[in-house]
Amino acid sequence: MTATADTYPHYTAAYEAQSPEVAETLRALRNRGWDAFSQLGLPTARRGNEPWKYTNVAPIAREAFAHPQPMPVEDGIVTLDDVRAAAPWHAGWHTFVFVDGVFAPHLSSGGEIAESSGIVIAPLADTIHAERGASVSLLGELARPEDDGFVALNTAFVRDGMGIDVPVDGDAGVVNVVYLTTGREQPRVTHPRIIVSAQRNSRATVIETYVGPDDTRYFTNAVAEIHVHEGARVEHYRLLMDGMDAYHVGTSRVIQHRDSGFSSGAISRGAALGRNDFSVTLIGAGAECTLNGLYLTVGNQHMDNYINIDHTEPNGTSRMFYKGILDGQSRAIFGGNVTVREGAQKTDAQQTDKNLLLSEQAEVDSKPSLLIYADDVKCGHGATAGHIDLDTVFYMQSRGLDLPTVSRILIHAFASEIIDTVALVPLREYLDEQFQNAIPDVDITLPIGGR
Repeated sequence: MTATADTYPHYTAAYEAQSPEVAETLRALRNRGWDAFSQLGLPTARRGNEPWKYTNVAPIAREAFAHPQPMPVEDGIVTLDDVRAAAPWHAGWHTFVFVDGVFAPHLSSGGEIAESSGIVIAPLADTIHAERGASVSLLGELARPEDDGFVALNTAFVRDGMGIDVPVDGDAGVVNVVYLTTGREQPRVTHPRIIVSAQRNSRATVIETYVGPDDTRYFTNAVAEIHVHEGARVEHYRLLMDGMDAYHVGTSRVIQHRDSGFSSGAISRGAALGRNDFSVTLIGAGAECTLNGLYLTVGNQHMDNYINIDHTEPNGTSRMFYKGILDGQSRAIFGGNVTVREGAQKTDAQQTDKNLLLSEQAEVDSKPSLLIYADDVKCGHGATAGHIDLDTVFYMQSRGLDLPTVSRILIHAFASEIIDTVALVPLREYLDEQFQNAIPDVDITLPIGGR
């Protein structure tokens, strides 16, 4: 038995208890993941561990999370009204709901997809079993288990998720994937997986939402792999709305080919400890990438955004814009890294991180960085952190507004700059409502004399 298996006996037992009656592709993938996890373990070391420098994952490593055997979701445990209340929903979307890691067909609506279109949107367990869709062969190509302990763990236990294959010139519309965790006494872990293959000149919009109860301890270890081929356009949203006692580690890997376009909005307001590890590699000339993010932390929440963009070819464009709102004794980390390789001339890359601190105990660690190995580029970065501007408060009060109303208006305006970039109207309205409801009450004390 390896040292790592000794360290995490509950994972060893759960891995050995998995059913061997699975497709050979899945069995080989799981073995690869377990072999990597046996070597890597979880990133608990405090020294020589730069990607996790500000985030301590020891609470996740210490907890003996259960891996329940997959069982069909019983009617009545979760209703369609529950899903619609917890996650974004629209009748025109292809919606797939997973409850405690298991696909729930009675809560899902696949929409109309003609077989002749060549578009495959289906639970990953089905596509692996039928060996249907290009996404099956791409599993583990971008999110390599050998590179990260959490990815290795996800790969060792992968059993379901979403496979989205869009053929040349195809349009998949909106694919809405909801991962819902229910309340249980024993802390549990799920390992969702999403893989997207958008072929030449295709289109797709993907929403992945993670929700759960506030009074239940659980761990979501999610992985997404997104392939954007020449001329394709993929719009992606990742909503972390987990319960306030949950742990969440999300790893997303994206690769872009020539003249492709990729945009992502990462919205976070849940989880006691959350991590958004997002990496995009532009391997084709003329590719465009936009990564926006908004996070709200309260109480003792901890949110870590570790974002990387790698330009390897010329004439690429990237924009990274994240905003944070912090209250209580919460803490947020932003690590934004943009690399411009030697051959990536004419690159235009900008990154910005702005934070609004609502209490004196809140803390943000922002570390934007540029690594430029080309000499003909236009690149820049910046980071700010500050409190609500008292001059603005005084001005709005002079117009007859009370302090609670002023604070909510200013906080909402700060968040709206990111929310307004969401192109899907139903999703934008959902997010706006979620953040308005989540805005904390802030006690703004003006100095004597008004300001």
